Amino acid sequence: MEVAAQGERLAADLGRWLAELTFVDLDTDEVTARVIDAVVRWAEAQGWRVYRRAPSVLPLPPPLQQRHSVLDVACARPDGPPVVVEVDHTDRARTVQKLRAEADAGRIPIWVRWGVGRFAVPPPPVRMVTVEVTRRAGPAGRGRLHSRVGDRPAPAHSTGGGAVTPQALPIPLTDPLPDPPSGP
Repeated sequence: MEVAAQGERLAADLGRWLAELTFVDLDTDEVTARVIDAVVRWAEAQGWRVYRRAPSVLPLPPPLQQRHSVLDVACARPDGPPVVVEVDHTDRARTVQKLRAEADAGRIPIWVRWGVGRFAVPPPPVRMVTVEVTRRAGPAGRGRLHSRVGDRPAPAHSTGGGAVTPQALPIPLTDPLPDPPSGP
């Protein structure tokens, strides 16, 4: 299968996996960590070796150019080129630059963007998977809180099938309470 087609297929599969992700009232760092954890579980479910914070082929900008950027998730696959995934809540040009460098090195780049929407599509061969959330102001000092609730329908309730017979209860109690037992 051609690498571009593999990228499309893998991004679609990851998108379906992340569609099941739900959470309530997490801050930005917590959401990013939750999404990265879900990406790792997806890759492990494929039987791939998974590396968190793997070194990227892209060096850091000066004065740190002797060091390299890191990738949120890198996956070694026995049946195809490696897959690299970056997770962001903002539209960062540096992320696109990093993922394009990874593609030039023969890897399949996927960018997972999460937020309230307005996702700018990156240039090929970078594939984007989006995770839409809602946000609200959190308590003082906590910043914005993000939630993603599933759109699962409510469970079906039983209908009919039973009858309840009311029972009369004595209110107020008219019988005196018994004396407590005396000790030895």
